[in-house]
Amino acid sequence: MTDTPAAKPAKTAAAKAAKAFEAPFEAFSFNFPTAEMPAAFRDLAEKTLSGSKDAYAKIKAAAEEATEAFEDSVETARSGMVELSHKSLDAAKVHSDASFAFAKELLGAKTFAEVLELQMGFARKQTEAFAAQVKDMQDFSQKFVADASRPVKASVEKALKGTTLN
Repeated sequence: MTDTPAAKPAKTAAAKAAKAFEAPFEAFSFNFPTAEMPAAFRDLAEKTLSGSKDAYAKIKAAAEEATEAFEDSVETARSGMVELSHKSLDAAKVHSDASFAFAKELLGAKTFAEVLELQMGFARKQTEAFAAQVKDMQDFSQKFVADASRPVKASVEKALKGTTLN
């Protein structure tokens, strides 16, 4: 097939479009002079980059240590709360068992004096049991708080060890 006169303008238009597509940003291409970067500048850039990498590594390590300390603290808090819940349930069981035993004894009382004696004995035993349970929970809570805060406290002390206040 031969080229017709109408086909030639289409080919030249296609060639112009292809050339324009290849270099659409010719207006933004600049010829920069080729110059060697001074050695001092290159050394400064390398030192800065090295220092940035070291700082990043230190920050990353500190963040990982803080995260680990926080996770340890949360796990200790979780296990402590579970144990405290068990202690509370045990205390409630002891009190309810004592109350049922008291009710059973009370139903077997024959005189008003015996009822008063049972009531006084029950109140004394419950007060003593309650005081012992409060003391136990108080001791446990103090230990629990100290154990839960220990990882975070150690992490903060380690972080502040190298710093000085002016």
